[in-house]
Amino acid sequence: MKFLIWLVVNAGALAVATWLLDGMRLTGSSDTDRILTLLIVALIFGVINAVLGPVIKLLSLPFIILTLGLLLLVINALLLMLTSAICGALDVPFQVDGFGTAVLGSIIITIASWILEAVLPDGD
Repeated sequence: MKFLIWLVVNAGALAVATWLLDGMRLTGSSDTDRILTLLIVALIFGVINAVLGPVIKLLSLPFIILTLGLLLLVINALLLMLTSAICGALDVPFQVDGFGTAVLGSIIITIASWILEAVLPDGD
């Protein structure tokens, strides 16, 4: 149950970011295709954040402290761009145009997932 809630939260946050930013595109021929694509992208993004995120953040911890946490924005944007590249390699129709869009997208995704996690039940 927690996995499904986590997947829906990630998909909802990605949906908000693609809706707000012109540089993030998610295409599909029907609503069902777009929802399935959102779920696939949310799964890819979640796995990347769960596997690579902690390693990168641990290795760059001195620089994160030095920049007072602003490097985390860059790291999250790069992880979002990596998600876009992997989706492109897997023919999943999700694209992030540039680094600036990725930074804004990562901020929106963080805020949207925080709000959705507060609203949705935690599965316990």
